[in-house]
Amino acid sequence: MFNPTRNLLNLITMQAFLTVCCLVTTGNTAEAASGQIVVKKGEKIAFLGDSITAAGKRKGGYCQLVLAALKDQGVEAVPVFAGIGGHKSNQMLARLERDVLRHKPGWMTLSCGVNDVWHGNRGVDLKSYKKNITEIVNKAQAAGVKVMLLTSTMIKEDQGNPLNQKLSGYNEFLRELAKEKKCLLADLNADMQAGLKKIPSDAPKGKQLTSDGVHMNKAGNIMMARGVAVAFGLTEQQLEQSVKKWK
Repeated sequence: MFNPTRNLLNLITMQAFLTVCCLVTTGNTAEAASGQIVVKKGEKIAFLGDSITAAGKRKGGYCQLVLAALKDQGVEAVPVFAGIGGHKSNQMLARLERDVLRHKPGWMTLSCGVNDVWHGNRGVDLKSYKKNITEIVNKAQAAGVKVMLLTSTMIKEDQGNPLNQKLSGYNEFLRELAKEKKCLLADLNADMQAGLKKIPSDAPKGKQLTSDGVHMNKAGNIMMARGVAVAFGLTEQQLEQSVKKWK
């Protein structure tokens, strides 16, 4: 019987690793690409985001998997979970001090953009999004927090739909900002597209990496965790030790 989750996990393992490594190019990212884990033992990692990140703190969620992968390498980081369902860039900016900065993390991962686009008239236009995200990064870095930007995953697992076409502009901005501000970059959108292209033609459509077209299922959480862990400097060999447990 065809098992889409198991088949997808095998297909994206190498692809996700290679894709992220190729995109890790600037600032602290160059250090991560060399195979050196940039997170220190006991360091706090704040996971700022929306419902995808809020779910990421649950068992099997991408935040927990990243923490587990680091721990497998002797780096036990302290999480600061800051994901709230439905939130967009303006709301994350408004609560940055309360939910992230006051905890004094060493690192902050920022996953933001899906709701800014998906919510339509209640969303955030690209110009305002750029302003909000830039201000979040500036404030975090001014407080001594190192930043990793996560490009937004797809909406409805179909890159050709209008929402994903619009989202591509938001993600391109994140790639440019990562270079400009010397942030780490986990290009999860590129990883997701690459993984979905490998799906067999007879596999069910629309829920390979997500449970509903947006929120991650088991395979999606593993994809996200791999991308973030690689950007933090874990090698393929190191990750394989963890992925075997995740499957």
